Amino acid sequence: MKIAGKTVDEWTGEHPVIGEIAKAEEVFWENPIYGSVHERETGLSISDVKDAEARLKRFAPYIAKVFPETEAAGGIIESPLKEIPEMKKWLEGESGVEIQGQLMLKCDSHLPISGSVKARGGIYEVLKHAEDLALEHGLLKESDDYSVLAEPRFREFFSKYSITVGSTGNLGLSIGIMSAKMGFRVTVHMSRDAKEWKKNMLREKGVNVVEHPDDYSKAVEEGRRQSEADPNDHFVDDENSKTLFFGYSVAALRLKGQLEEQGIIIGEERPLFVYLPCGVGGGPGGIAFGLKQVFGDHVHCFFAEPTHAPCMLLGLVTGKHDEVSVQEFGLDNKTDADGLAVGRPSGFVGKVMERLLAGSFTVDDDRLYRLLAKMSELEGIRLEPSALAGVPGAVHVAKSGFEAPVHPGMIDRMDRAVHIAWATGGGMVPEDVMESYINKGR
Repeated sequence: MKIAGKTVDEWTGEHPVIGEIAKAEEVFWENPIYGSVHERETGLSISDVKDAEARLKRFAPYIAKVFPETEAAGGIIESPLKEIPEMKKWLEGESGVEIQGQLMLKCDSHLPISGSVKARGGIYEVLKHAEDLALEHGLLKESDDYSVLAEPRFREFFSKYSITVGSTGNLGLSIGIMSAKMGFRVTVHMSRDAKEWKKNMLREKGVNVVEHPDDYSKAVEEGRRQSEADPNDHFVDDENSKTLFFGYSVAALRLKGQLEEQGIIIGEERPLFVYLPCGVGGGPGGIAFGLKQVFGDHVHCFFAEPTHAPCMLLGLVTGKHDEVSVQEFGLDNKTDADGLAVGRPSGFVGKVMERLLAGSFTVDDDRLYRLLAKMSELEGIRLEPSALAGVPGAVHVAKSGFEAPVHPGMIDRMDRAVHIAWATGGGMVPEDVMESYINKGR
């Protein structure tokens, strides 16, 4: 069978790593076309990121009013950045390599409202759509205090409109919770990989959940098809949405502030490495894009995917992006890392990131569970399986002796490096489910 014009053996002849990927082995891939952020014209820029940040600030009074858990932060949805020294020691002991510099965890697992990284892009897209509708109908001005959106007249107005999304879980949670809160009618199309508790939580909030026996791509396709039939429906396109992408990208501006609060200034003398779990690509792509705009050639981003669903990695290695799927390479797209169970990557994200991404690696499900149990035991931080995917990244970089052509002399400054694993979800996992994850990891 030919995949984008070649057989698996022909692809493996060109890129030997494909042979290992096709056997569902753990791999670490350095991007051969990784280049300077200054030589890559994407048509997107820092002004897009700042525009998204400004919109989230306009909505902060509304968020603080309707989600009391955000009141102390003034309605800003943000997560802690924590150093994880015990986990670092354990990783070094297990791998036999020294991780130079600091190892930290960005705890998007504990973002308020929906407990995952999707609270960034998903909530932002709902807010932008609500703002567009309210401005268009003369109900709101950008200079207004947006807390007025909590008034019944706005809920009544938004109830004439609906929002649809296809999801393996966390994006559905963030879109569902936010849309229902604003008054929109909302439908979430969920793939077979979605966890039962996520479906139940959405139904409890009045969300229409449609279950599909197929994988993520089919759920999205069906959601898109149904949405097109209704002129008052807004389809959140996880594969191609620039709005979602920019919602995620704001994380980079926030991270810069958090690092500076801890006295960490990223630059020539202090490199930053960020390891991001990746499904279809929107979340990690948006964050990585933002990081490259903020820190330039001094940040090096890596995507992490399950061994059975490395869709973005296959798209990048072949250069064919959404023209290839993991199934065509003999993989089954089955993983307990539900948010990462995606067979075909976003072509939009792949093309934006193909020269901005330092590399990618894959992680086996058993390793995810072992890391999950250790993170709980050593650091007291409870995560869902997919959120651990980025944690081995610093080990891969240390083992490979990774050198970035865009950051000359970096290798001599690794003792001052900052490594951040992005923990993408886990804050909403029910206690009994979390206990079962930890027991499995032990």
